[in-house]
Amino acid sequence: MISTLKRVFSYARPYILYFVLTIVFAAAGISLSLAVPIFIGQAVDQCVGKDNVDFDKLLTIVIKLACTVIASGIFQWIMIFSTNKLAFGTVRDLRADVFAKLERVPLKYIDGHTKGELSSRVINDVEIISDGLLQGFAQFFSGIMTIIGTLIFMMTINVKIAVVVVLLTPLSFIAASKITQASHDSYVKQSKLRGDMVGLAEEMAGNQKIVKAFVYGEQAEKRFAEINNKYKDIGIKATFFSSMTNPTTRFVNGIIYAAAGLLGALGAIGYSSFIGAMSVGKLSSFLAYSNQYTKPFNEISGVFAELQNAVASAQRIFDLLDEKEVPDDSDKEQLSDRSGQINFDNVCFSYVPEVKLIQDFSLSVKPGQRIAIVGPTGCGKSTIINLLLRFYDINSGSISIGGRNYTEFTRNSLRSCFGMVLQETWVFTGTVAENIAYGMPDASLESIIAAAKAVHAHGFIKRLPKGYDTIISEDCGLSQGQKQLICIARIMLMDPPMLILDEATSSIDLRTEHRIQRAFNKLMEGKTSFIIAHRLSTIKNSDVILVMKNGNIIEQGSHSELMAQNGFYAELYNSQFAS
Repeated sequence: MISTLKRVFSYARPYILYFVLTIVFAAAGISLSLAVPIFIGQAVDQCVGKDNVDFDKLLTIVIKLACTVIASGIFQWIMIFSTNKLAFGTVRDLRADVFAKLERVPLKYIDGHTKGELSSRVINDVEIISDGLLQGFAQFFSGIMTIIGTLIFMMTINVKIAVVVVLLTPLSFIAASKITQASHDSYVKQSKLRGDMVGLAEEMAGNQKIVKAFVYGEQAEKRFAEINNKYKDIGIKATFFSSMTNPTTRFVNGIIYAAAGLLGALGAIGYSSFIGAMSVGKLSSFLAYSNQYTKPFNEISGVFAELQNAVASAQRIFDLLDEKEVPDDSDKEQLSDRSGQINFDNVCFSYVPEVKLIQDFSLSVKPGQRIAIVGPTGCGKSTIINLLLRFYDINSGSISIGGRNYTEFTRNSLRSCFGMVLQETWVFTGTVAENIAYGMPDASLESIIAAAKAVHAHGFIKRLPKGYDTIISEDCGLSQGQKQLICIARIMLMDPPMLILDEATSSIDLRTEHRIQRAFNKLMEGKTSFIIAHRLSTIKNSDVILVMKNGNIIEQGSHSELMAQNGFYAELYNSQFAS
């Protein structure tokens, strides 16, 4: 826990000025607020007794009291302002680091966590740290200052009663610490369940068409209810312990206040020589300080309860920040060979060691060749693409481009040589023009329009309310085919030396597909292209067709050669066109 707190506060170092201002103005504001009971006690003494009211002195005291309250309020406002600048600046930097970390972790880590869990860490967990840790800092510091200040003032009024108050105070600490220790584990479990619940909710909300089409609503409700009930149970447990803190400390503080009032009253009426004489005004001041002295313990105990939740969230965030990153390769060369000569030499790879996937995969691709990869689901087609772009690193063997091992080049320069269109479409919230220019943000509008025309997307774009300036998103109402055309236009605009087409026309009608195939044929002229296809009619003109099964190439050749062999490929092809 201590190491986690140190890491959180290390993010606050750039805002040390606001940290200092928080402390200074908290001390000043609290010091002035602690002077208020003294003035009130003096005012009471001016009113006690028959014909004992001194209105001139009373007016002076009231003016001092008003000035003190106003000044204390101003200082408290500055303290809160500084605390907010400290807290929000710190969590902004922390959130930025978490988001940047997600860009640097291996794809394996992203694939191993739900989107909801990751977004929960970036948004919810950081907010909890802000509310429970950084915002609570001012409350914690103010509480400590109030305790010290009231103790000093009580000592100046009556040392003996003050000592009694101090001796009873540890009871409040003991009660709070025991309850806080019990609540920590509950908050850790609650934090994890929150991520699971957000992840499931995002999955179900984002795929409602599929959920409804498969009549999965009832099962989805059961899954959500199971997590929700667990979250409820652990939430009740965590809230129970944290809620016990405040009433327990209030009970102890009530005992302390009652003891101080009883002893002070005995001194005020002169009943106890041990306590010593006290005026009614001083008794009033002492009771006010006794009340102020015990109140911060309630606030601090509440801060400790929130702290447990914040620490649990911080641990989840730092687990992500401590995740192994993709090694920095900025010192490596830029890939300049754009000829498209690629060789796979005895490549072995598996996502998990226990499950073998690609074994001793070898392939020599000449510049400008069109390589089609076909085979049943799970045979390793998309894995070849993941390895080619270094989304995953191979276990053994080598992949070379232009005769050199591709690990000698930076990942960015390697990937910039490939244009990739996936089966899954993706558009971000922005204009149509911005979406097409995703890979070339500085592209001119003329170039963007030319790319859209090349893939036959210009027509439907012009029919949008604002044409190329229309704001679109994943849920903007565009069809899957229209989104796919925008994705293909991105590649047309980039004009890369090598292409990867993973079922790129799967969401497009046959008529548009034939037109796009002509555009692709033009785009692929002189470029090395990898085409993953289930619709075998789209890859008949490929130079080489690789037929994969269980991670191995079992057949290789042109369409006519493979059909003549009457093997697995011929079986796949005929099954698609069988009557």
